Amino acid sequence: MLATKRKQIRELETSKTAERKSLEDEKTAEVTARKMIEERFKDIIDIEQEVARLDDIRMAKEKSIEEVRADYKHKKHVYDRLRSELAIYDARLSFAELGIYEPHFDFQDSVAFKDAIKSVREKQKAMVSSKSAVICTEEWTVDGSKSKGRTMTDRNIRLALRAFNQECEVAVANARWNNVNAMEKRIGNARVQIDKLNVSNHIFIQQEFVDLKLKELYLTHEYREKLKVEKDERSEASRLVRDEAKLLKDAAAAQKKEDEYTALLDMARKEAGLATSDEIDEVNKRVKDLEQQLEDAHDRNERAQAMAEKTKSGYVYIISNIGSFGDGVIKIGMTRRLEPYDRIKELGDASVPFLFDTHAMIYSDDAPALEKTLHAEYDDRRVNAANYRKEFFRVAVDEVEQAVLRLAPEADFFSDIEAQEFHETKAKRKEEADRLDEMAAAEFPAEI
Repeated sequence: MLATKRKQIRELETSKTAERKSLEDEKTAEVTARKMIEERFKDIIDIEQEVARLDDIRMAKEKSIEEVRADYKHKKHVYDRLRSELAIYDARLSFAELGIYEPHFDFQDSVAFKDAIKSVREKQKAMVSSKSAVICTEEWTVDGSKSKGRTMTDRNIRLALRAFNQECEVAVANARWNNVNAMEKRIGNARVQIDKLNVSNHIFIQQEFVDLKLKELYLTHEYREKLKVEKDERSEASRLVRDEAKLLKDAAAAQKKEDEYTALLDMARKEAGLATSDEIDEVNKRVKDLEQQLEDAHDRNERAQAMAEKTKSGYVYIISNIGSFGDGVIKIGMTRRLEPYDRIKELGDASVPFLFDTHAMIYSDDAPALEKTLHAEYDDRRVNAANYRKEFFRVAVDEVEQAVLRLAPEADFFSDIEAQEFHETKAKRKEEADRLDEMAAAEFPAEI
């Protein structure tokens, strides 16, 4: 009985020991797992602390951004003010900042402008002589003397007038198409600054005098622009005179050539009447050739005489040059040359890098009217809106073809754009680029 109880006790002790070990193992595993979890999430264990830290960072960043924005706003304001003032003196900025100059006068020639400039300068001299250009609103005394006061005032007025005149002379001398508005502001700014310096002296430049200076600026600028226009008109007139002279010369040459072939044909026909049976075939062939040459010479002579007699007859040409001006740019012009393609060749000789493609060469008894009508079709699409003698338009070839079919249905129109030299140049450049790419690929592999 005792042995049995001892056995049971030992079994219980063994069981307790096993349970204790199991509990210790579980506890150890739990501690290990907790440590692993803590290690894994140690950076975000304290969520509130992390959020607070990030909020502090965010608020600091926002404060810094606001400070930068405020500083930028202040500096941008200063920059805009300085840039606006600088534009008055800097021709590079003035055109973009101050816009396009609108003409104030509508004189027909440069002589009228020259006379107007002379007149406005005489008015300025009259105001200076009458002492109404710059005035003093206070009667000063110096050492109790009104005479000395007037002497001081006259000296100060002369200084103000000299300073203002100098600024105006510089503005007028430097006025160009792209800065005339800036020069206008420069004159106004000079008046403001000089008046400000003379406030204590009660000396002021009169607005009427300023207006005369501005009028001189406008007149001088428009006078220079009119001179440019007249120069272009003289060049165009000279070209037309040369074309007319060449047309008359070609007409005389065509008449002479027709007379020569007529004489040769008469001689050949006489020879045919005297030719032997062995010679007759050769002589008849020569007669036939001369008849064809005479017919061609006669047609050319008739065309030349007609163009010489009809002063408005000529050719309207439609050409493009994608290598020089890009796709979708067309030139519509007119020539009275007997050989109109000479004009196209002349246009493409030296002024542009590639030859023109001719889409249409339209003969008309009233070529100027046809040219004007075609120009009117695309007036709002001129490449150069400031100079109407530049006859380039941004319009598709197909669209021009439709207009030609409507206005001159008998005319031939070629819509293809050959641009041979341009495409050959592109091909050569592509070959060179491909060769360089191959060399680069061999020298610098994509991966190593």
